[in-house]
Amino acid sequence: MSSIKVSIDRIQVGNYVKLPVGWCDHPFMFNNFKIDSQHQIDLIRKLGIGHVNVYPQRSDCALLPVKSENTALVEADEQEINALKIALWNEKQQQIEKLKNYRRGLNKTEKRFDTAIVEVRSVMNKIADRPLNAVAEAAELIDSIAESLLSQENLVLHLMNESKESENIYYHSLNVSMLVMLLGRLKKLPVEEIKILGLGALFHDIGKIKVPAQILRKKEALTKVERNFLKQHTKYGIDLVNLIDVFPEAAKPIISQHHEYLDGSGYPNGLKSNEIHPFAQLVAVANEYDNLCHPTHQAKARVPSNALSWLYKNTNDKLNRNDLNLLVKILGIYPPSTVVRLSNDQIGMVISVNTDRLLFPSILIYDADIPRNEAPIIDLEDESLTVTSVLKPEKLPQHIYDYLNPRSRINYYFEENEHHKNL
Repeated sequence: MSSIKVSIDRIQVGNYVKLPVGWCDHPFMFNNFKIDSQHQIDLIRKLGIGHVNVYPQRSDCALLPVKSENTALVEADEQEINALKIALWNEKQQQIEKLKNYRRGLNKTEKRFDTAIVEVRSVMNKIADRPLNAVAEAAELIDSIAESLLSQENLVLHLMNESKESENIYYHSLNVSMLVMLLGRLKKLPVEEIKILGLGALFHDIGKIKVPAQILRKKEALTKVERNFLKQHTKYGIDLVNLIDVFPEAAKPIISQHHEYLDGSGYPNGLKSNEIHPFAQLVAVANEYDNLCHPTHQAKARVPSNALSWLYKNTNDKLNRNDLNLLVKILGIYPPSTVVRLSNDQIGMVISVNTDRLLFPSILIYDADIPRNEAPIIDLEDESLTVTSVLKPEKLPQHIYDYLNPRSRINYYFEENEHHKNL
């Protein structure tokens, strides 16, 4: 969107402006904003700048004419201006402190997520040789996550750090397990059923340890023989857990049926509708979503919001629609990692959603004047902003892409906090 450079004596209330000074050199929260009071104009004049950039398309009114008598208006009382300046600086400092606290909380969540991944890796590496230990460790991990999930009054789901491509199975397993436990919570299932869901989801792809790595990581289209081999992972998985006496019977349908579809087009047995266990139907929704975001060939990956809309349009007869609706209630219209353009024309990336306030996610804002490690993280409701469009990360200019750092692997974890408003 184009702007025009004008002298400050031509701006008025309703003009959308961008200040030609660094973020630390003025008391406003952003460099660009819509002027909503004469006091703001007076304060801009106090900054010692001769001009600003004005965006006509974002403004509510035109510029004042050159040498208009209106420009000779007496400025507001000096004390009022100073009071406003102090108030704005204080508000800005409070917001900066909020961001610091937010990032500290996010770091704690990251550490808990990293610990969970280490435990998942340990479980997967033990399942073949020490299955009893593996199941016991997995059950302990799931019990801990489930108890914590259920203790939260409201949930904030965060975008987590990047992952290694070679360890996708660990991240995928934890992602699906996390999402289905959240779905179980939303369905108000008993805690023991949520734990069964989580454990089954954690092991849903365990049969892939018997599938050759060259098939699992192949980026080109699989041959018919390779596809059939891959489809055997449900059989390999159930054969494996059947050898483990302590593996819960109630979790086994998740492993054997998570690729069955309601219309009978799934595998391995072409089950239909109620023939598919409800737990397997739930896991199928989370599994399909995560696979769309993270296909073997990353170039074919869908952004989260597109993955959700694709599932809605293309799986009406395959996936449980009620379960899919619940997934949207957890992730929101703009799930974490979605890159968006806002109503003030700024670009940002969703980094967390509060399940009680899905229309108002927390967004990391691109601002070339602010170092990335201090980048603003805003709450849409607080700033009275809306999302106008979703952007594909690969279409971003390189400098914006580098700043926002969209994740190639989208991982989620929840914040432990009883009463949390995103920011």
